Amino acid sequence: MTDSHKSRYSQAGVDIDKGNAFVKGIKEIVASTHQRGVLNDIGGFSSFFAIDTNTYHNPVIVSSTDGVGTKLAVAQLCNKHDTIGIDLVAMCVNDIIVGGAKPLCFLDYFSIGKLDLHIATEVVKGIAEGCRQAKCSLVGGETAEMPGLYHGDDYDLAGFVVGIVNRDAIIDGSEIKVGNKIIGLAASGLHSNGFSLVRKVCFEELGLSVDQHMEELGCTLGEELIRPTRIYVQAVLGVLKHFKINGMVHNTGGGFIDNVPRILPRICKAVIDCSSWKVPPIFTFLSEKGNIPMAEMYRTFNMGIGLMAIVEESVADDVIHHFGALGEQAVIIGEIVAREGDEEEQVELST
Repeated sequence: MTDSHKSRYSQAGVDIDKGNAFVKGIKEIVASTHQRGVLNDIGGFSSFFAIDTNTYHNPVIVSSTDGVGTKLAVAQLCNKHDTIGIDLVAMCVNDIIVGGAKPLCFLDYFSIGKLDLHIATEVVKGIAEGCRQAKCSLVGGETAEMPGLYHGDDYDLAGFVVGIVNRDAIIDGSEIKVGNKIIGLAASGLHSNGFSLVRKVCFEELGLSVDQHMEELGCTLGEELIRPTRIYVQAVLGVLKHFKINGMVHNTGGGFIDNVPRILPRICKAVIDCSSWKVPPIFTFLSEKGNIPMAEMYRTFNMGIGLMAIVEESVADDVIHHFGALGEQAVIIGEIVAREGDEEEQVELST
């Protein structure tokens, strides 16, 4: 390719040299996430990861993809880009850990109108931190300049995770039964769901700014909204070494109402005691200031519970203790009961 051709491409809004410099600049950040099994560095056409056949005798590959939605707009308002990558990793790895799968490797897709090396590097730092928390290797990705499609410093993110689990260790909810207890693990905040509603209430209706200190929250609005999603991978893997979990739920978009039924047998219903944990102030704030009915709150947000584990009643207290030893706040939030034949709903919220 001639210099004049490159110059014309740059004039069109895509700078190949800057893209190459970005890849070179993040190599050490990416390498810091690599676990055993990674066979090559970033920069190739694909990534290679070797499966540990000593650990996995009947391996099943598990995959998931996700983004962080309009929480990206809040990161832009805060001009803080080093935590949104944690959210990206969390949304993907939490989705596969509830099936019992250990995350192996992660890839990201970063698209922007005009590549800003500082913003892009900060984003990758967050992705790398999320991968370190999940002990998952960041093995590659794609950075795309799309002039004309994005405006200013706007960008979008997508994440892709590949994990592994032995076939006989898959957790799919099929062993959930009447009498099981539901354990809730505390969320770190809003996580990465419901931000279109959050932004409408906070910025459009209330006219607040991200640097405004909120007495109800004990911090600025931006600090609360940008708080990264909690990653539950290592705690769950630690518990699974000692206890059987019959089913797990990543409490994301759809909240309790839509997520819990995804793993319940048809004959079962989950009864959630909403008074069994303290709902964080951000949710009370949104409900009161935004005039959002509680039914909608529990369907839109996690309400302070980011992950649920369904276990036998006989081990529930021990599982809670073990989660606590691994740094998680865990509490029994409900139980599994028999579903009446004519009942449509599989989740009952009680107070």
